[in-house]
Amino acid sequence: SRVGVDVDATVGVLAPLPFSTSVLVLVVTSGIWLMVVDLPLGLVALLLIPCLLLLNVGYQKRIDVFFDRAQHELGELSEAVHESFEGVLVVKVFGAEDRETTRLSTISGRLRDARIRAVYARSTFEALLDFVPASFNVLLILIGAHRVSAGAMTLGELSSFIYLFTLLIFPLRIIGYVLSEVPHSASGWKRIAAILDEPLDGRREPGVVRGGDVVLQVRNCSYSFPGSRVAAVSGASIDLKVGEIVAIVGRTGSGKSTLLRLAGGLLSPTSGEVQWTESPPAFVFQEAFLLSGTIIDNVALGADVDMDRVHAALVTADALDFVENLSEGASTVVGERGVSLSGGQRQRIALARALYKNPYLLLIDDTTSALDPTTEQNIIRGLKTTDGMSCLIVASRPSTVAVADRVAYLEQGVIRDVGTHDELLSRSAEYRLLIESYESDRKSNG
Repeated sequence: SRVGVDVDATVGVLAPLPFSTSVLVLVVTSGIWLMVVDLPLGLVALLLIPCLLLLNVGYQKRIDVFFDRAQHELGELSEAVHESFEGVLVVKVFGAEDRETTRLSTISGRLRDARIRAVYARSTFEALLDFVPASFNVLLILIGAHRVSAGAMTLGELSSFIYLFTLLIFPLRIIGYVLSEVPHSASGWKRIAAILDEPLDGRREPGVVRGGDVVLQVRNCSYSFPGSRVAAVSGASIDLKVGEIVAIVGRTGSGKSTLLRLAGGLLSPTSGEVQWTESPPAFVFQEAFLLSGTIIDNVALGADVDMDRVHAALVTADALDFVENLSEGASTVVGERGVSLSGGQRQRIALARALYKNPYLLLIDDTTSALDPTTEQNIIRGLKTTDGMSCLIVASRPSTVAVADRVAYLEQGVIRDVGTHDELLSRSAEYRLLIESYESDRKSNG
């Protein structure tokens, strides 16, 4: 919401600025000429400027609280809509449609009330912007008529004076419009600044692997989340060689995703060290996020589009078949967050996005969880045949684990054992029990 509605609000004040130069020239020229035509009447006319400034100051003091509240509620509504939209299947499964409708209606009601108060204050302000200059115009005519009758100025001079004053009103209205946009833009900027002012977590870049065929080294790494007394990962050590696929296996909450984020440099270890080659690895998260553009846009993601590489990435991600069956192939617009695609299709497009850059190291956080076992095995085999690429995969399916070159068994944040799938089955009762539970879950869900 802050990237969208708050940025729009922040830049709203910039819209009238292109007129600023001509407006200032017009104000200065008209003001000087009014003083030249008739000094006393010119001084009265120029009193309009401080009156409008005072009017703007009073307006901003009154309106700030309403715009702050409206912008906050708009952000809350945007966040709630995205949350409800993203979890629409969960909402349906639990029959929570009425609850979500009530929740969104409540937020919309608060937004409506805040907007109404803001609009009421702004409409009053804009009415005064019309009334005050018009009142000054009447006042100038009355004073001017008195000066004409007294012989202090001619009727032609009064007519030219009123015309110049009319020219002055227009730029002052533009200035008033700019100032009226300031509270709205300031409200948006406050919410953006709240993010920009967040302190950094002190994340440090991993070191560089020097020589050999090792692309990733995790050395005695531990990590504790802020405020937690229990380490999510403790004393983890693992190496990854060129072309090797290593699966991280463990129960829910054992620290698999945390270990992967440490290996990818997204988290800095509390103690220990992570090293990789100089360029960062590619990361594929479990929840695939797609933009509202085409599949090509989502795969290339801002890079120069090379259709041969797009095709190769889609093939390795086992996505080419369903992409070719779409209405416009790879040029099909997938909608906000990939709404027109299934969960498995979104995961494959996200994987193709990572593969498009030909990474030397690919980190996968259970990305194939929404795929059927056959498709998943096709993808893993495709990754194995990609020259020079290594993979570290968080896996929860026996079929994925069995294809890996080595397996790291994680329990309560500690790597208990590392070896091939068959080796761990033979020597670790806990690992064997976990794989059997994976298998039983697969059969029951199937």
